[in-house]
Amino acid sequence: MASPSSPITIKNPRFFVSSHNIFKTQAQTLILTTKCKTSSIICSSSCTSTSSSTTHEKLPKKQTHVLDDKREEKEEEEEEEEVGLRDIWREVQGCNNWEGLLDPMNNHLRREIIRYGEFAQACYDSFDFDPHSKYCGSCKYHPSDFFSNLDLHLHKGYTITRYLYATSNINLPNFFQKSKLSSIWSQHANWMGYVAVATDEEEVSRLGRRDIVIAWRGTVTYLEWIYDLKDILCSANFGDDPLIKIELGFHDLYTKKEVSCKFSSFSAREQVLAEVKRLLEYYCTGEEGHEISITVTGHSLGASLALVSAYDIAELNLNYLPENNNKVPITVFSFSGPRVGNLRFKERCDELGVKVLRVVNVHDKVPSVPGIFANEKFHFQKYVEEKTSFPWSYAHVGVELALDHKKSPFLKQTRDLGCAHNLEALLHLVDGYHGKEEAETMFCSATNRDIALVNKSCDFLRSEYHVPPCWRQDENKGMVKSSDGRWVLPDRPQLEPHWPEDIAHHLQKVLGKVNDYDFKPTVT
Repeated sequence: MASPSSPITIKNPRFFVSSHNIFKTQAQTLILTTKCKTSSIICSSSCTSTSSSTTHEKLPKKQTHVLDDKREEKEEEEEEEEVGLRDIWREVQGCNNWEGLLDPMNNHLRREIIRYGEFAQACYDSFDFDPHSKYCGSCKYHPSDFFSNLDLHLHKGYTITRYLYATSNINLPNFFQKSKLSSIWSQHANWMGYVAVATDEEEVSRLGRRDIVIAWRGTVTYLEWIYDLKDILCSANFGDDPLIKIELGFHDLYTKKEVSCKFSSFSAREQVLAEVKRLLEYYCTGEEGHEISITVTGHSLGASLALVSAYDIAELNLNYLPENNNKVPITVFSFSGPRVGNLRFKERCDELGVKVLRVVNVHDKVPSVPGIFANEKFHFQKYVEEKTSFPWSYAHVGVELALDHKKSPFLKQTRDLGCAHNLEALLHLVDGYHGKEEAETMFCSATNRDIALVNKSCDFLRSEYHVPPCWRQDENKGMVKSSDGRWVLPDRPQLEPHWPEDIAHHLQKVLGKVNDYDFKPTVT
């Protein structure tokens, strides 16, 4: 049986060649207690010297008593919280539609939202969008050291098993990036994200299951791609119901291919379906006995692809494991995503049990499109779709977690729409959100997340915190000094293209048939 790292050559494959008996661990209880000072403004000590005592001096006496009462209640709840994530992971993944976990915000859920948001953010931080780079449109890092290069230590329990690519030859010009130079990288493909699986013994034990993550990249230009959308619905054609429709641009991005390119000779859809099938086959036949989950995440346009791919997996019944007559739960953590399909698409996702948590900023414009005139808020939407075949009817899927950046004392008022759409800013809001009632009186960091991350790719923090805007960049733009004292742009490790035989083999099992491919190496 092939190991799960076979599609991509990695530098240190020890996670895959070792026996899976190492994953047999004793049950452990994870105790997460967050001692959080309650006040109207709570900051990291590295960013501000504001204390709860000085804040109390500025508050009316009545409000001070209210905050004191809330602090006592929170401390009592924290002392009682001894349930590990492994014990409630199904609830955190949405088996009950997050009932009772959002208001007030459950600490396990908060940390998982942020963690999956960081999986999506990693797609931005690792993507080469510099048009002057000969590698523009590709990923900067090799899969074997992807998370370590991004300093994501909490994600090292996962191993990337496949990179995902999409053809750039579709009508979304503001989404794709191409080099202005004679390119070593493909002119027909863009790196779109990755598939990863929890392989570390301790991480699998902490999670309570083996987690397969699919992370999709959004657009580095944030809002420009919105203007490319035509708001045209087309039949998804992933199942038997022609009335299930999704936006044409999302459909093309997910299903189109370029047979002359070795990275996009298979569509993004074919790549992700084949890899999920391969991983499920590999792990469901193992002896370690771990349950499995599929978690899909993305921001902006990436959130659209996350929902489309989650629906596709469920519609094809790919998550069904006949060995134990069980279905692997599918969860989408969507960040600032637009509407994707019509009302019938939404209904079908619900029927299939696809759980979706949509995290949005109420001041962000992207989640309000497409479907400005007919959407889930329109009382007669179902009648309009069924009786008139209205072509611009869209509906959001899942449960919404609506956050307001004006509640954060760290963020400045701005008319820049990109700030309201920024993923790091959204994760900052998740960190400080405790519930609808408490949102009116306090913003309290629960995980001590560094507020400097907000300005990684925007200018949103208040000036008194002295964090420069758009501060994240490669040192010297990737240039290094060679042994002879000259500055050069070093060659990157060569990324492995897809193995056509491998993808075709698993697609045959998923779709029942595969298009004929020339398995000889192709030149980009």
